[in-house]
Amino acid sequence: MSQPVELPDKIYVGPVIDEGHSLASVSDKVGGIVLKRKITLGWVFGLLLAFAVLQNLAAGATWLLIKGVGVWGINIPIGWGFAIINFVWWIGIGHAGTLISAILLLLNQSWRNAINRFAEAMTLFAVMCAGMFPVLHTGRPWLAYWMFPYPNTMDLWPQFRSPLLWDVFAVSTYFTISAVFWYVGLIPDLATLRDTAKTRFTQVVYGALAMGWRSSARHWQRYEKASLLLAGLATPLVVSVHTVVSFDFAVSIVPGWHTTIFPPYFVAGAIYSGFAMVLTLMIPVRKFYGLDDIITIRHLNNMAKVTLATGMIVGYGYTLEAFFGYFSADTYEKFMIWNRMTGPYAVFYWCLILCNIITPQFLWSKKIRTSPGILWIISIIVNIGMWLERFVIVVTSLHRDFLPSSWSMYWPTIWDWAVFTGTLGFFMTAILLFVRVLPMITIFELRMLLPAARVKEPVAQ
Repeated sequence: MSQPVELPDKIYVGPVIDEGHSLASVSDKVGGIVLKRKITLGWVFGLLLAFAVLQNLAAGATWLLIKGVGVWGINIPIGWGFAIINFVWWIGIGHAGTLISAILLLLNQSWRNAINRFAEAMTLFAVMCAGMFPVLHTGRPWLAYWMFPYPNTMDLWPQFRSPLLWDVFAVSTYFTISAVFWYVGLIPDLATLRDTAKTRFTQVVYGALAMGWRSSARHWQRYEKASLLLAGLATPLVVSVHTVVSFDFAVSIVPGWHTTIFPPYFVAGAIYSGFAMVLTLMIPVRKFYGLDDIITIRHLNNMAKVTLATGMIVGYGYTLEAFFGYFSADTYEKFMIWNRMTGPYAVFYWCLILCNIITPQFLWSKKIRTSPGILWIISIIVNIGMWLERFVIVVTSLHRDFLPSSWSMYWPTIWDWAVFTGTLGFFMTAILLFVRVLPMITIFELRMLLPAARVKEPVAQ
């Protein structure tokens, strides 16, 4: 019998989950949330509250279709209001899922495995919320199919030079790839639920969704190829989607919008708000479902680091925006920057500086990055700040037009707030249903990492 040997450190990927877990216990703990855990009063109350808020969307959209977009606060010259503000905000939130799933997969970052499934689902629900606003903003959502190029007898074709049309293709492509990526990743876990389910109904449902997965070598080979292919397709979408969204503003001649800094600035802001929303949702879920040993402090620390890094990029973008305005030799650009800082909407500008630049500086402290409660509060503040950023970009660039005679103020009406809060209700309803009917954590990836997490133990030859 030879002496135990120590395997080289380079094989060790770090304990992703608690050492006490076995392969069976990982499946039981994560799958048990769906199959075995009883529905609690807290979950029911949360679902009823989210569904009640969702009714605001139904009421606001119905009244909008009856009366027209005049029920919103938009006017001349502020033709864009809450609809575009919230569209950009929701698209930004949807960026974290694709980043965690695709880019971190290609970079072989093992810490993504405990959070990628939840982030992917969040992406899909956020893009659904975002897609509602442009459709409603047209005033005639039943004619939304006109935005797609299809053979028709009227010879009507979209205006391909319009950046709003670019949004249609960018967002629809982004949603399609994200949905396929999410579903492909679910297939092995759906098979696990199929095999462990106790009732015939759940076996049939999860069996149908698993598409005949048998965990054979051929299945795994094809799965890995498909995952890498989809990750390769999704990675450029992280950059392209919000870049195209920024073109809605950057290709115009409106002071405050006509700038080349918008594409990278919007992408960084999207990742920033997306990671903040992941933290906002995952910290309570981690606590409520007792997942502290799977979603560890390491995961929160890494997500906080990404949030801090992207927040610094966003702060750099704010600085460049002011620099370009003051040194552009353009009277209108100078006035726009000064108006943002001192005009009637100045309080919103300084609030976003407080939320997006000053507050995240606390994340330099490891003690704060590893404190779930404080990190959760900071993530909420960042989400508020990123919404205020979109408000400031849209409204302060429009309400003071080139002609003082057309200057006006914009204030959202009750119907603006109804649609916005309704999408928040839709988002939370979808999240709560997701955590109850599908595994929110990738079971098979955690099981594959278990042996690697223990390779530092002495191994007998």
